[in-house]
Amino acid sequence: MTGPTLKAVIFDCDGVMFNTNRANEAYYNQILAHFGRPLLTPEQFKYCHMHTGDEAMRYLFEDTGMAEAAQDYRLNMGYSQFIQLMEIEPHLKPLIASLRPGINTAVGTNRADTMGEVMDVHGLNDFFDLVVTSRDVPTPKPAPDILNRVLDHFQLTPAEALYIGDSVVDAQAAAAAGIPFVAYGDPGLAADHHIESLEEVFALVRP
Repeated sequence: MTGPTLKAVIFDCDGVMFNTNRANEAYYNQILAHFGRPLLTPEQFKYCHMHTGDEAMRYLFEDTGMAEAAQDYRLNMGYSQFIQLMEIEPHLKPLIASLRPGINTAVGTNRADTMGEVMDVHGLNDFFDLVVTSRDVPTPKPAPDILNRVLDHFQLTPAEALYIGDSVVDAQAAAAAGIPFVAYGDPGLAADHHIESLEEVFALVRP
């Protein structure tokens, strides 16, 4: 990375820190099945992957009048039974170990009430200096609020950080915050860098 000294790397959760396809598909399909709805379509899965659980309930049930009931069921059901289906990115922990303590590490995610348990179960609490979820800010991604909270916490300029995400809402949030963006697994996203593995980040952050 050229330009200002890198002082923080911010990670999206779903699709970057973890492959959450199996977990999230099972999670939302259980909710849909409870209300007698068809299983997720690929388009629905893509939306739910990028947005908050609250937004996903409105999206999946907006035409049924059951959005409020689905939200209540979602919150009571919890996410615990699905966390073990999340597959941690194999290079995540080695990468963070190489960054710290010289470079701050943070999570910036549209996950909300489930993030704490995810961190606990996968032993990640000691790997990050800060975790910011959609519950911590007024507006979730694609608004820049989550990323701006990270910048404010570490007292950084946007150019001193790097955000790694995998969706269009991540790209939009990074652009709105002015933070250089690394697109994981999607060469079609507008980004400063494109990667297929977190292993490739080693070369981006080291001279």
